[in-house]
Amino acid sequence: MQSRRILIAQGGGPTAVINQSLVGVVLAARGVRDVDLVYGARNGVRGIVNEDFLDLAQETSHNLELVANTPSSALGSTRDKPDLKYCQEIIQVLQSHQINHFFYIGGNDSSDTLRILSLEAEKLAFPLRCIHIPKTIDNDLVGNDHTPGFPSAARFVAQAFAGANLDNASLPGVYVGVVMGRHAGFLTAASALARKFSDDGPHLIYLPERSFVLEKFLADVKEVYQRLGRCVIAVSEGIHDESGTPIASLLAETIERDDHGNVQLSGNGALADLLCEEIKSKLHIKRVRGDTFGYLQRSFAGCVSDVDQREAREVGEKALQFAVQKAHNGTVAIKRSGSYSVNYELMALDVVAGKTRVMEDELIAASGTDVTEAFHQYLRPLLGSGMPDSFRLRAEAVAKLRNKAG
Repeated sequence: MQSRRILIAQGGGPTAVINQSLVGVVLAARGVRDVDLVYGARNGVRGIVNEDFLDLAQETSHNLELVANTPSSALGSTRDKPDLKYCQEIIQVLQSHQINHFFYIGGNDSSDTLRILSLEAEKLAFPLRCIHIPKTIDNDLVGNDHTPGFPSAARFVAQAFAGANLDNASLPGVYVGVVMGRHAGFLTAASALARKFSDDGPHLIYLPERSFVLEKFLADVKEVYQRLGRCVIAVSEGIHDESGTPIASLLAETIERDDHGNVQLSGNGALADLLCEEIKSKLHIKRVRGDTFGYLQRSFAGCVSDVDQREAREVGEKALQFAVQKAHNGTVAIKRSGSYSVNYELMALDVVAGKTRVMEDELIAASGTDVTEAFHQYLRPLLGSGMPDSFRLRAEAVAKLRNKAG
């Protein structure tokens, strides 16, 4: 029987729990008798082409556990989106090292890379098992109830908005927080879990699943500000007009684009600044502040969801089990069952590859500026235990005495 030679890589944006999946594969592989090599590719698929490998079999179990609890990609990552020629180079390297199992931890682009690789390997009669391990804070993988990395990022967003709301209540004004999410608004919607009292923010939530109209936005802000004397707003970086044009590009004087030609949404504070300026100039509100959460959401070490940690480990373990037990390639999917538990399935790569999930209509309020109770029920179990709480003073106001005598 041919021995199993394993290669693991991490692609795309880091998360707080991606290393749990890496360690899940490595430790599970140690329990399989015919595995004689476990390599890690540094910097994703680029590391494969460059033959930049680490021998993960040399790592102690203790150090692996320490790495598992460390946010960000321990192997390094890449934004490379391999085409056919790139994938053919990858296969040449895999053949040279006689690697016959490839585990790629990443999002829909990573699953698409595996789809191309598996097809090319089949043409060459090269026995390569390709298993995609899900990861993305955007929560936008088709076929999954949720994706490892999202719950921890959502926990950060909820806690950040809880703090922003308390700050805003102390010194009232308008606060705009811009959250990651080009096409899917799950992460921005997580801000709704910051609320405890009926007048808590965020008071308005804007998602890329709904078209953004600047005039309506200003009217919404004005109404909340006049009613409460303040307004906390959560905005997805991917908000766009009816034609699909990003609002950031409509308001900005200059437009930055990434390596793939997309309008640069992350990594700068342009959208928050532009929306704040519109509020100041059109509504004449003096105290207006904006933040762009940016990379803070992805690998923040202080508020990792224990549910996310556990499931990220389990998808790695299940990936190895599926590779051994199943006779086909695929992507590990998380399926919810009961009040809250999960099962894992191996779906075909083309179910996820190159596709994007967005928030379902039943999770978005009819107003388009909030979420429904169904979203609260969906997200609450994922945030994990020990969420911080806030309280208010309950003492009654003291009666005023000045100018009442005589």
